[in-house]
Amino acid sequence: MKKTKVCVIINPVSGTESKKNIPDEVAAAFDQKEFDLIFRLTGYPNHATEIAREAMENAFDSVLTAGGDGTVNEVAKALVNSDTTLGIIPFGSGNGLARELGVPLDSEKAIEIILKGHTRTIDYGVANEHIFFCTCGVGFDAFISGKFAEEKNRGPLGYFRNILEGAVDFKSEEYEITYDDGELKERAFIITCGNASQYGNEAYIAPGADMEDGKMNVSILKPLNALEIPQTTLQLFTKNIDKNSKMTTLLTSNLTIKRSHAGVMHVDGEPIETGKDIHVKVIPRGLNVFAPPKPANKQKENETVFSALTRWFS
Repeated sequence: MKKTKVCVIINPVSGTESKKNIPDEVAAAFDQKEFDLIFRLTGYPNHATEIAREAMENAFDSVLTAGGDGTVNEVAKALVNSDTTLGIIPFGSGNGLARELGVPLDSEKAIEIILKGHTRTIDYGVANEHIFFCTCGVGFDAFISGKFAEEKNRGPLGYFRNILEGAVDFKSEEYEITYDDGELKERAFIITCGNASQYGNEAYIAPGADMEDGKMNVSILKPLNALEIPQTTLQLFTKNIDKNSKMTTLLTSNLTIKRSHAGVMHVDGEPIETGKDIHVKVIPRGLNVFAPPKPANKQKENETVFSALTRWFS
């Protein structure tokens, strides 16, 4: 009987926890009579992409990744538009894609999801040729992504501190935005294109986004004053940001953002220098991934402020 070929990519230095036990956990969970497992360790930036692409070209059925958000992104972008399925064993600080798909953050439970074999085929986005799966954008979140990339401690506390400190220094810009149904000119604090509803860490910038509808939810937040920052932050973590009076939301499959000068944008939280014009599009149903079935009602009941923030800081 032909065995199912599985490549397991482990980034030993990314994320927030040790992954030294992952090979043993995976090997113990998978029946060696049915599965042909190989384990690969990454050694440098984008190595995970190289390994995943090689696995895809060699007709591996699935590629599992144990690492942080950056490693998951590296693997996923190599597998788009192929028959190879992505499996996520989350070890990141934000775990945006895993959280969005309902993949458990516990490694043993995440492996169980993979073994159950249920898959979903999700959309992905492209911003100036850079692939993303959750969010991309310009403005304050891109500014913060640059500061956060320099953090040694990439946990929620560091992220929250950067938000508070950065709000003092950040200056909003004016943008020209063209989308499927029209165009507008707006001075904005944030423009975020959401294929997923959250950045990660359960920070919901686009609560209504659906990764399987062929569209992105574009969140445009007008400039905020210092007194509005705390309330807006609470709305972000309680799925209520779309109720902010300064928020405009667009639903579109294509978007062009024009600004006065080149600068940084973020792609799934990673800062990237790019030109004045940013072209964003959604590629429907482009990535196969192991995940629990999509909930019948994706928009869960709003959480209380206390419970959301308690879990975020835990």
